[in-house]
Amino acid sequence: MKENTYSQHISKEVIQGLPLVAFEGEVIVIDHPTMVEEAVAYLRTQRVLGVDTEARPSFTRGVHYPTALVQISSMERCYLFRLTHVGMPQALADIFADSSICKVGLAFKDDITGLRRRRNFTPSNCIDLQSIVNQYGIMEMGLQKIFAICFGKKISKAQQLTNWENCHLTPEQARYASTDAWATLLIYLDLLAHIPLSIEEVNALKRSEREKQIEHQQEIQDQRLRDQGIEPPPHLSMEERAAKQAEKRREARKRKRQRSSERKRAQQSKPAKPAKKVTVLQKNKSIPNKQPSL
Repeated sequence: MKENTYSQHISKEVIQGLPLVAFEGEVIVIDHPTMVEEAVAYLRTQRVLGVDTEARPSFTRGVHYPTALVQISSMERCYLFRLTHVGMPQALADIFADSSICKVGLAFKDDITGLRRRRNFTPSNCIDLQSIVNQYGIMEMGLQKIFAICFGKKISKAQQLTNWENCHLTPEQARYASTDAWATLLIYLDLLAHIPLSIEEVNALKRSEREKQIEHQQEIQDQRLRDQGIEPPPHLSMEERAAKQAEKRREARKRKRQRSSERKRAQQSKPAKPAKKVTVLQKNKSIPNKQPSL
């Protein structure tokens, strides 16, 4: 395995100067139900697949559109399933439920949720890149940035906000969609070829990231105060903040124990309620004397 040499971050400015790449394999658009069987048969021959989905963009708060496209890629071929034309076939849903086939995506939970709204299935062996890149020292979450860190190249996001429910996909849309699915697969295979960090190293990186975020927020707040002519107060160090948070947690646990003890004492001090008398009414089983018939 290769030594881990990934960068933690990469800036947009650096990405702009990188060479542009796109998927150069075969792209097949599935827009008729009769095409599904052959596509699924090919996908079942693969051990690992890259996956992504697209939906019509919404520019109104609270308005969301169903998943219109799911793209599934191997290294050589990418299928674009137009769900607005073929629905979510059972055979396609079975791919996502098959534990013998590894499916890789980015923010995969959202993709799976959208697909399950079209046809319910139980996902199996679906890996989200966002959940594993930290193990290799990468602290970015976006596909374009992760790809740039891994390969020193950029992928285009120009077609992201186009209408994926159009009658026909443009060549640019097809290339963009296939590139995203292929990129997730490429990243996953590259990560597997490298040595992951230890748990201690990953935790140290996460602590450092949190510290940087706090410092950034403090800088923003300080600048706002300076703009108002107010001198910002001194800030605590990371160790001081950690000690303060630990003290707050101890105080919270102490208050919780005190409330629990007070409730117990209150219950014990209440006078016992007298037992209720239970009166059992028995039916009169005596049989009245029969009057002689006249």
